[in-house]
Amino acid sequence: MLDRSLSIFAFLGLVAFLAVLVFKLQRTDITVIVTLTLILAGWDVFGRKKS
Repeated sequence: MLDRSLSIFAFLGLVAFLAVLVFKLQRTDITVIVTLTLILAGWDVFGRKKS
C-alpha cells in the first residue's frame, strides 16, 4: 500500500512540474511531449497490476 501511495505522490509531482512548463512556455510541441509523457507515466502508475 505504501508503494502505491508513493507512486501516486511521485506522479502528482511530475504533473505539477510539467504543468509549469506547459503554462509558462505555451508552445504546441512542448504540450504534445508533456501529454505523451503523462500518458505513459499514468499508464505505468495506474495501469499496473497489484504485486
